[in-house]
Amino acid sequence: MKQSQHVTPAQWNALPLIALLTANAISMGGNVLVMVAIPWFVLQTTESAAKTGITAVFTIIPTILSTFFGGPFIDRLGYKRVSIIADLASGVAVALIPLMYSTIGLEFWQLLILVFLGALLDAPGDSARKALIPDLVTLAGMNLDRVNGIAQAIERGARLVGAPLAGILIALIGTSNLLWIDTVTFAVSALLVALLVPRTKGEQAETDESYMKELGAGFGFIRHNRLIFAIIIIVLMTNFLDAPLFAVIMPVFARQVFGSAVDLGLMIGAWGLGSLVGALLYSALAPKLPRRMTFIGAFIMVGGLFWGLAMLPPLPVVLAVIVVAGVAAAPLNPIIWTVLQSYIPPTMRGRVIGVVTAGVNIAVPLGMFIAGYLIEWIGLRATLLLQAMCYLLVTGSMVFNTSLHEMDRSTDSADVEAAPQTHETVL
Repeated sequence: MKQSQHVTPAQWNALPLIALLTANAISMGGNVLVMVAIPWFVLQTTESAAKTGITAVFTIIPTILSTFFGGPFIDRLGYKRVSIIADLASGVAVALIPLMYSTIGLEFWQLLILVFLGALLDAPGDSARKALIPDLVTLAGMNLDRVNGIAQAIERGARLVGAPLAGILIALIGTSNLLWIDTVTFAVSALLVALLVPRTKGEQAETDESYMKELGAGFGFIRHNRLIFAIIIIVLMTNFLDAPLFAVIMPVFARQVFGSAVDLGLMIGAWGLGSLVGALLYSALAPKLPRRMTFIGAFIMVGGLFWGLAMLPPLPVVLAVIVVAGVAAAPLNPIIWTVLQSYIPPTMRGRVIGVVTAGVNIAVPLGMFIAGYLIEWIGLRATLLLQAMCYLLVTGSMVFNTSLHEMDRSTDSADVEAAPQTHETVL
């Protein structure tokens, strides 16, 4: 009896957080299947790197639109409700792809529409789940840096398993059937959140403010914070350069150099392995690491991936280079999310996170579009070398960005409560 009294309350307090992280992992695993299946399907049917880039663009534009304009709705409807609705709606959009393909046929323009709809409905759900984390961390009595590291590790683990599995399943059952599996993942994720995750105190109460006024409040918060603005600019530029990696460059690399979807799955899986190892290391060491230097060093090391791929080495070397880059990249998202979650007022998380997410992704479609045409124009290797040089220029300049010093400010509870009220140059 004594043992039960000691263990049970802690288990119940942590259960909602565990359920949310599990739902994220399942959803991420399904998304990885799609990330491999869709580009490979386009390359198989069109033999066009440019069309692969166009397809990638149609996954990013709706993400930007929905995260930018959907923030106030996320705050109004509640994070839990939006997470459930988004997962169910995305599952329907994804299910239509194999359904149409196996019945009436699926033209390229129809695929673009369905990809657009799936991404449009998926992004608000991800933002809502991110907004749920701080209150669930408080309920569980855990460290936010560490939990974000754990969340990253779980997501990377899903990528590690999902990518090679996707390559194998494509070879065994085809891309169309693979998408049915993804539909199931959305349903399971929605069910977990519905049954095990409570509404949190940070969710916004009823408000008489107009939609545009609420959206403007999100902009206003960002405008008065040098750090959040600096992060948006930095990640915007690096996303422009590295976003084509998985959606365009790796599929083309695997097809041109190795000629197999299995190798593409191994490449994406190698990134997942490196990211998983890096995320586990970061979750253990996060409280002791300086955020700013970790952030800058990680970005610079990730740029080495472009140089390595540009050498067009054999598969074992490619996988090793990708693993190292994955380890280096692991701290980036946890650091960014910890800063955002710590300093954004709870009732504004949806709209501010939406504006930030849209801001850092606004150049991604252009990057994917340009990468696809650059590969056809100057070749794969020249494109990689050009990206490598630009990435080094952007990441190296971060050393001289004084706004990033605010990253190392304490995120103890006193600071978290004070920052939103004063609107000083912190997140």
